[in-house]
Amino acid sequence: MRGYKIFAGSSSVEFAKEVCSSLDIPLSKAEVKRFSDGEISIQISESVRGRDVFIIQSTGSPSNDNLMELLIMTDALRRSSANSITAVIPYFGYARQDRKAAPRVPITARLVADLIEKSGIDRVVTIDLHAGQIQGFFDIPVDNLYGSIIFQEYIESKNLKNPIIASPDIGGVARARYFAEKLGLEMVIIDKRREKANESEVMNIIGDVKGKDVIMIDDMVDTAGTMVKGARALKANGATSVMACATHGVLSGKAYENLKDDALDELCISNTLLTKPMDKIKVLTVAPLFGEVIRRVYHNESVNSLFA
Repeated sequence: MRGYKIFAGSSSVEFAKEVCSSLDIPLSKAEVKRFSDGEISIQISESVRGRDVFIIQSTGSPSNDNLMELLIMTDALRRSSANSITAVIPYFGYARQDRKAAPRVPITARLVADLIEKSGIDRVVTIDLHAGQIQGFFDIPVDNLYGSIIFQEYIESKNLKNPIIASPDIGGVARARYFAEKLGLEMVIIDKRREKANESEVMNIIGDVKGKDVIMIDDMVDTAGTMVKGARALKANGATSVMACATHGVLSGKAYENLKDDALDELCISNTLLTKPMDKIKVLTVAPLFGEVIRRVYHNESVNSLFA
């Protein structure tokens, strides 16, 4: 075999180190610098000729810088004669704008997909895309992993008395149903109307949550407004406790202030993004999962069987 190397962008250095530790290989070296005007300069510090290369880089805040860094590192590796380049993007930024929801607006998820593809990346590995159809924006293979695999064991360890799964909106029903089926639980839906970005208004609960320990399932939590309002509605309808599981802890704006609300008892997220510690927040690692996927991709083994 040709052998493979793993590089990290600035946003995911610690995450990449954990991935490499799970694979028992060293993290390869690249110098990431900036000119005085902010332009990004990257130099690969070791030979990659003929190697299969993996770049680990979440494109969260600052999204533009992290995305450009990924593209520039890809260009450097391609010009260094790497055999193949796989972008491992734990958090895929700009995924929320995946369709024309209003007149004269962009579809930035498609734009970013085009940029990634044109830069020379051969494959993308990510987890819990905001919308699964974004995979169709690419003409290269995309492995969209399921975050539920890491939450399942944690939820089972809590031994909740009357657990039930909740989708925080209609759009998340498929994700919540998949999770409910994995755990063998029933499901309810929170019906809400969103007036504008990052703000939501809960309308009603579809299903019975009286005396239940509710587990809200989502792909990401940004300002936490939706989560908290959903928790309030659930407790108003008789829920005993409410916890939320979201793969990506974006936690921007007033997120930490919102999370102080007593309606939400716990927020469980993964480490796809760096987050500030808080007693109510439980962080689970997905690094070993990505490590196993990298190993399988390199050896041309099935990735889907991990989630069967």
